[in-house]
Amino acid sequence: MSGFTVAIVGRPNVGKSTLFNRLLEQRKAIVDDVSGVTRDRQYGIADWNGKTFNVIDTGGFVANSEDIFEREIRKQVKIAMEEANVLLFMCDVTTGITDLDAEVADMLRRSSKPVFVVINKVDNSERLLEATEFYSLGFEKIFFLSSITGSGTGELLDEVAALIPEELQAQAQDSELPKIAIIGQPNVGKSSLLNALVGEERNIVSDIAGTTRDTIHTHYKLFQKDFVLIDTAGIRRKAKVHEDLEFYSVIRAIKAMDEADICILMLDATKGITAQDLSIFSLAVRKGKGIVVLVNKWDLVEDKQTNSARDYENELKKRLAPFSDVPIIFTSVPDKQRIFKAIEEALRVFENRQRKIPTSKLNDIMLKAIESFHPPVVRGTPIRIKYVTQLPTYTPAFAFFCNLPDDVKQPYKNYLENQLRANFDFQGVPLKLFFRKK
Repeated sequence: MSGFTVAIVGRPNVGKSTLFNRLLEQRKAIVDDVSGVTRDRQYGIADWNGKTFNVIDTGGFVANSEDIFEREIRKQVKIAMEEANVLLFMCDVTTGITDLDAEVADMLRRSSKPVFVVINKVDNSERLLEATEFYSLGFEKIFFLSSITGSGTGELLDEVAALIPEELQAQAQDSELPKIAIIGQPNVGKSSLLNALVGEERNIVSDIAGTTRDTIHTHYKLFQKDFVLIDTAGIRRKAKVHEDLEFYSVIRAIKAMDEADICILMLDATKGITAQDLSIFSLAVRKGKGIVVLVNKWDLVEDKQTNSARDYENELKKRLAPFSDVPIIFTSVPDKQRIFKAIEEALRVFENRQRKIPTSKLNDIMLKAIESFHPPVVRGTPIRIKYVTQLPTYTPAFAFFCNLPDDVKQPYKNYLENQLRANFDFQGVPLKLFFRKK
């Protein structure tokens, strides 16, 4: 998975979210929803011609604020200009060039990043003629397309994919040290955790500036542990407003995720898990990263009972479902309570992520599980799974060979995944199941 990021910017109601869903080839991607904020900010992964990249829809604005459009769009464009590799500046042919379009264009001209102007709703020859006025914005790359029908998106994706360096796409991850990223909302204790782990002078081996600006790779080698910590704690820079903080934190977390093998998702015990936390969690799952959930500030939770931690964990797993087989650790970073257990769990998840099951053992166990609970009959024909093998991928993936691969429904896939987890230790690791024709 490359760390290449594409941001869609522009004023409201030009079709940014529609293009976003088109690029991801799904109806609705991960949505971050915070009460009191009207927005449709989304994050996801796109794939084109064998190249993958992150896509961020910067759409949306804060309600009931002064100069609502200009101020919020200006802030989001600035963040996108700093953090993304490519900017897609979206306009609407039906309205022509508005004052707000001109202002965004003026900002983007100062960017050193590639800017592609995307003119939406160009779905007939008359509108194509009208769209030529956008050449006056002065950008070299202009694309005419229709987000709804998808016409013209292929040419845009070809240009984006051409900018992704091959070395980003084929990062050799084998034989390297485990890379652990600390991610989470602002003020949950990420910096404190890093300082608690490596803050003492004798613990720091080396600080290497990462490929992503403001991401620091710290090599930790102590107590028979050897790994690289990826810190995303630079997110407060230039950020004055809570909304900016959230947006920075998401982009930095996504970049750190791309570089990491394991993600430690930190939560604030006093606030619980938020929609944005779930967005980041879902994205880590889709990227196949190992995950450990660290519930920080547990000492600040009032009225704790004997079973408080157990009840909190059960509620957390409900929110994380369907992938809830993750280690959950309750900690207080200032007291250094269980912080080394978090690292031990992360390294154990790293081992789980690399686990290879011999084909003979896999078939012995899984075929018995299939025999004890058969797949449903489809159109009078029973589904017969004859053979299972683990695929030679970096993250655990399994191929089930059967007579009707397209007819295996999600509930039965969930059963098979649960059987894999029950018989082999894959805690904290997303599994991928594929069904192929025997």
